[in-house]
Amino acid sequence: MELRKIIGPGLAVLVGIGLVGGLVFSAFNKQQHDRIQADADSVVTVRGLVGSEKEAFYRDTRVVAAFKRLGLAVVVEKAGSREIVARPDLKSFDFGHPAGAPAALKLQQAVKANRVFTPFYTPMAVASWRALVPVLEANGLVKQRAGAYYIIDLTRLLQMIASGTRWRELKDNSVYDTGRAVLISSTDVRKSNSAAMYLALASYLLNDSNVVQSDEEIRKVLPIASGLFLKQGFQEASSAGPFEDYVSMGIGKAPLVMVYEAQFLEYQSKLPQLNADMVLLYPQPTVFTKHVLVPLTPKGVRVGEALVNDHELQRLAAEYGYRGADTAHFQSFLMQKKLFAPASLVDVIDPPSYETLEKMIEAIAVKFQ
Repeated sequence: MELRKIIGPGLAVLVGIGLVGGLVFSAFNKQQHDRIQADADSVVTVRGLVGSEKEAFYRDTRVVAAFKRLGLAVVVEKAGSREIVARPDLKSFDFGHPAGAPAALKLQQAVKANRVFTPFYTPMAVASWRALVPVLEANGLVKQRAGAYYIIDLTRLLQMIASGTRWRELKDNSVYDTGRAVLISSTDVRKSNSAAMYLALASYLLNDSNVVQSDEEIRKVLPIASGLFLKQGFQEASSAGPFEDYVSMGIGKAPLVMVYEAQFLEYQSKLPQLNADMVLLYPQPTVFTKHVLVPLTPKGVRVGEALVNDHELQRLAAEYGYRGADTAHFQSFLMQKKLFAPASLVDVIDPPSYETLEKMIEAIAVKFQ
């Protein structure tokens, strides 16, 4: 009886403690669930159409995390930069992020966007091979200055392409003794921005170093400009295609390839050891490809603001070889990866207007048929 008197109250106390503990634990779980749910509700899903060259950047887990910190879950689908504006499902996306100012301007006009954002850019360059550099130097096409290689006579190189010059016809060429025609490989000018920028650059030089503006000037440059693309045979729609040929098939398939500087730098930065055989040649003049984000909805505006203003996203963009307003990010990336690129490029042209560029592309497209 005495034992029951002692145990009874004790059990009651234990049951009470358990009940209170259960209530506290339940309340804690509810608070945690509510907090998780609130966090999930605060993250807004944003859909974007992006040029293929930026797909890896947007899918990088660090980029995803940086956007999430800002309350954004960015889901992207790749598309040809010049094809974005014609997408029949364009209204189902929140932003378009093509490569090239002309394509972005056309998209901006089509959707009547009040604001656009240019978080980063990259110059056009020609990927080649160190073994070819002495040949190109001997023929007065390339020269090294301050550690960088420049195509100092791009006009002459274009004329060689137009006249059908063969590699074995070049002076002092024993390293690439082939009957192949001298060409710069590119993407399909009808579909891809990188090829359109090649056309912009070539048309400028063929127009006596003036941006093409009139129908008369288009007729003047078209005979040679068309051949730059017609002579190539099959061309990829995406900038990733010819660059993959360059890195996987080597000099035999791709001695000269028009690329984005960012493609080259990003690829080299991810190798266990830099490929010393690969070299980048900077056309003189060159043209910048601006990666302009065009918002289609207010959610798209948030993505543009994040890319421009967020320090972490700017730093991560530099790791993909992109240049931004803050040059420190780009220079830090080069130093960490033991890469080299010119700090600045001053001989830079503007591309023609979208309408003029389209006229040239349409004229070339007819010749493909």
